[in-house]
Amino acid sequence: MKRLFMDKKYIILLIVALLSGAIQAQDTLRIDFRQAVDLALSANVDYQMQTNSMEVLKVEKQSAFLSHLPNANINSSFSQQSGQQFQQIEGEIVVTNVRNEVVNAGLNMNMPIFNSGRRILDTQSAKLAYEAGEKGLDRASQQVMFDVARRYLQVLLDDELVRISQQNLINQKEQFRQIDGFVEAGLRTLSDKYNQQSEVARLESVLVDAELQYQNDVWDLSEYLQLDPGVVPVLESVNPRLDELRYDGMSMTELYDLAKVNRADGVQQELLEFSFKKDMQAIKAMYYPRIGAFYNYNTFFTSLDDRNLQDQLFNVYPQNTLGLSLSIPIFNNFQNRLNVSRSRVTYKNQILQKESVNRKIYQDVKLAHLNYMAAVKKEGNTSIQVMAAEEAQNAISERFRLGLSNFVDLATANQQLVAAQADKAQAVYTLFFQEVLMQHALGTLEVLK
Repeated sequence: MKRLFMDKKYIILLIVALLSGAIQAQDTLRIDFRQAVDLALSANVDYQMQTNSMEVLKVEKQSAFLSHLPNANINSSFSQQSGQQFQQIEGEIVVTNVRNEVVNAGLNMNMPIFNSGRRILDTQSAKLAYEAGEKGLDRASQQVMFDVARRYLQVLLDDELVRISQQNLINQKEQFRQIDGFVEAGLRTLSDKYNQQSEVARLESVLVDAELQYQNDVWDLSEYLQLDPGVVPVLESVNPRLDELRYDGMSMTELYDLAKVNRADGVQQELLEFSFKKDMQAIKAMYYPRIGAFYNYNTFFTSLDDRNLQDQLFNVYPQNTLGLSLSIPIFNNFQNRLNVSRSRVTYKNQILQKESVNRKIYQDVKLAHLNYMAAVKKEGNTSIQVMAAEEAQNAISERFRLGLSNFVDLATANQQLVAAQADKAQAVYTLFFQEVLMQHALGTLEVLK
């Protein structure tokens, strides 16, 4: 039986060694939280797509602004005519069969003078859409930061649980050595020795599970950061102990008011609502008359004229036209009405979208607040739990040494202490994560220190 137990022990130790060496065998990349966020932002597809969309919104904003200026176009053409050509000679029209080479050139400029404020509305709409895009990009970066924080903190918690398991295993091995001495001295029975051997073997299995969970979460973070195959992140630690609970004591009303001001997605929806409203008003302007100004400069060269190219283009044939145009919409197959109807539906849908996002913001803040307050209470309770478990374990260990307590009491006390330490670590990191979650819900998420 002893031989079988020792074989099992060596197998478990070998598994632990293989698991702990698996990460070390890979290429490692030491990063802190800020670097992890930067890697995630550069790899996240949704964030990169929104970044690309900002280029279009920027150009649309510039185009709307420049629409207040005249548009200008230069045109030119070259043609060759063969056959009968009409020429005016001494008051008569003479028809000859010749080849005529013609060069046309012109400059056209147009500028709207009055279109019921459409240019102004388009400019305002494009500006609001660009600002909304910026807010959407801010929220997308916060979402990426939150996703990284969740994985980052989970890896640090796993590392702490591995440390607790390793320390507990060391302590129980030392306990086994002491019991083995007590058995040889006749102070303890052989069953106490075997029970402690079993406890050590159980703790070695617990360590294997903790190592495995740590590796799984490390690889999950590595995948999210899109690191190269075989590259494993080694994380810089953060201080999970909060000296000041910044949201403890704040009411739900205060938190929601704070979220309405800071949540980028909420502000984005408001900006989009205003933008779509301006679009609808701009399209309605097509119902009304429009006045525009235009200027045209045209000239040409013909081979039938003996004068040179420069004289014909700039002195003989130039024509300048300057004028105003008036356009009064009468009937255009309900096209304007169709465009207005589409813009009105888009505007109404955006109002519904804004209300939906506002409800989600309230729900996010409410749930985050409840979880945050629960985490605060749990962190305080686990502190008392660890202190009581340490006192109980010390007392029972001393009683066991004196022969006044049995092994079951000692094993129970040790298990309760380890469970209390694990619960404490879990509570501390949970509270820290709930602080991050609260900042995410309020739209004030910052880089971890």
